[in-house]
Amino acid sequence: MEGECSFRRWRVRCLAWLACATITAECGAQGSRLINQDEYADRLRGMWLGECIANWTGIRAEGARTQPPFLTDADWGTNPPGTRGRLEFVLDQDPWRADDDTDIEYVYLHLIDAGPSNLLSADRIRSGWIAHINRFIWVSNRTARTLMDRNLTPPGTGMAVANPNWLMIDAQLTTEFFGALAPGMPGEALALADLPISTTAGGHAAMASRFFVVLYALASQAPADLSPRDRNLWLVGRARAFLPEGSKPADIVDFVVGDYLANPDRDDWERTRDLVYARYQRDAAAHGFVYRAWYESSVNFATAVMAFLYGEGDFARTVRIGTLSGWDADNPTATMGGLLGLMNGEAWVRSAFPKATLSSKYWVSVTRDGLPDRTPGEDGEDRFDLMAQRMLPMVERTIVGAGGLGDPTGRRWLLPPAVVAPPSVTDRAWADWVASATRRVRAMGGTATALSSVVGTPWGCQCTGDPAVIANGLETRWDGTEPSESDRWQHSTRTGTRTPGLVVQLSVNYDRAVRVSRVRFIEGDHWADPDGGGWFQWLIPEVRVGGTWLGLPTGTTASEPLDPLRPFQVIEWTMPAAVAEVTGVRVSGAVGGAWGYATCLELDALDDRPEWRVSFDLNGDGAIDVEDQHRWHAAPVDLNGDGVTGPADMRYLESAVRWREIDDMTWPWRR
Repeated sequence: MEGECSFRRWRVRCLAWLACATITAECGAQGSRLINQDEYADRLRGMWLGECIANWTGIRAEGARTQPPFLTDADWGTNPPGTRGRLEFVLDQDPWRADDDTDIEYVYLHLIDAGPSNLLSADRIRSGWIAHINRFIWVSNRTARTLMDRNLTPPGTGMAVANPNWLMIDAQLTTEFFGALAPGMPGEALALADLPISTTAGGHAAMASRFFVVLYALASQAPADLSPRDRNLWLVGRARAFLPEGSKPADIVDFVVGDYLANPDRDDWERTRDLVYARYQRDAAAHGFVYRAWYESSVNFATAVMAFLYGEGDFARTVRIGTLSGWDADNPTATMGGLLGLMNGEAWVRSAFPKATLSSKYWVSVTRDGLPDRTPGEDGEDRFDLMAQRMLPMVERTIVGAGGLGDPTGRRWLLPPAVVAPPSVTDRAWADWVASATRRVRAMGGTATALSSVVGTPWGCQCTGDPAVIANGLETRWDGTEPSESDRWQHSTRTGTRTPGLVVQLSVNYDRAVRVSRVRFIEGDHWADPDGGGWFQWLIPEVRVGGTWLGLPTGTTASEPLDPLRPFQVIEWTMPAAVAEVTGVRVSGAVGGAWGYATCLELDALDDRPEWRVSFDLNGDGAIDVEDQHRWHAAPVDLNGDGVTGPADMRYLESAVRWREIDDMTWPWRR
């Protein structure tokens, strides 16, 4: 009874916190949407420096404690058994050595810098990994890299059937960087990070990674007039909105925040850590969870949020707590160190260690291959100031591409209007789950029934002849719950008889009509001769309308062609206009390989993704001018995202209309 009462009290505190976070988010207490480029460059330098300090400090306790007895504050400054040296701040590296907490993001920086777009394609990610990421990688990163040698690209490399490590921590420490490329624009940040995250993660692990991306995107917007403690709570509250209710990451954030707020001793972070251990490891099954390993996503996600909150804006304290927390101690610590650096800047990070001479050099060749030496004649191959300068054009591309304004002569940006649409719209993964016909039909109490023209009898290889798995929603599902191992299966049409070239038909039928604009086919694995198969030689998608199967209309485009050399392809056909009253979706094609069979993870139909971006061009005439001000007066809208429609929005719009006259204006809306 006492445990049940404690749980109820925790839930009440969480609900109160969520309500408070919502009110705070709507009261206008946020950072300026006018950003000075030099100031932001300082933040970027702080991000890299903070990440390196935290990474190498935390690594001394990596994996040292994964169950009681855990480390505590009393262990700081000592060398407990199992640790890698004295537990103290690592400040003397010159240059800073690369590690997987920073060097994969560094590779992404290089790839974007060498290309025309911030948005990395699946092929670009694969070729970049093959060229540069071959050593010092573990768990899901290692699995994904191995899969790339089989010609897989993301998201295939992070799918459950292909990658058994899909719920580990890897994406949480390799993708936060994308949030820094989209200040004040979490939706844009998630779009940039989508494929890099799905390179190594799926399910609730991908969700936790996206939470960190949102934190980094909002770092520049944390209200300066709040205390450090309340700024942290503001950030966590804003990012929490991007986690679906009932998801494991949402449970973790609510649990950690709830205990932090209830704890009368703000120094007693160990209390929350011990409760995290009890809920998500020792008694995980009793709470409906699964503990997988000390390097999993969930428990380390919890310690990251815990260190950030209990650190209360103190860099050294945050890094110390993260290091002592347990489990994969360097990864969450590095993420939070980078976040604090991005929030406050390089000088602020350096001020935490006034007696130390902190290097700005970065030595990437110690772990990564084939990258240019940008500082010949110096130790290492790069410096944080050079890295920040290369990132500034990327940030500007994101801002201008989203409808904001750049001013090279004034070295400033005006961020685009804040998006007020819910995260279920702005997060592509969440929006696709909402749009899924399989999900929608079942949410209405209906049935989605999968059928195959061949009753397969495969053996081994996580294969089943039961076509139900192609409509289990695993690959699209965005509820963040614990998946069942029984979901990690692929449908195979393989039988005991060779059938090369046989035409196979897979379908999902709905008991009620839905509106769809896309058909998505996710393939399974391939096998080589003499038992070759697993793919289609050609494929025709169809939808059923009024009881009749129809080919997709002229103008339909495919995301990529079928490739018999690439397993786990995701092929999406987008129709020129949505089709109403659809009661089924199917694909038909000749199977490939010497044995002759096909595999499939999922077949689904999806509705449109809603448009959520907001523009200063309120009247839609292609210009930002006084006519938009007239439009605003006729139909006022909340442009700055403070939850209030009023004079501040009008002044914000005026700043866009008179962008080149900015120095002649006063800025009462700036904070």
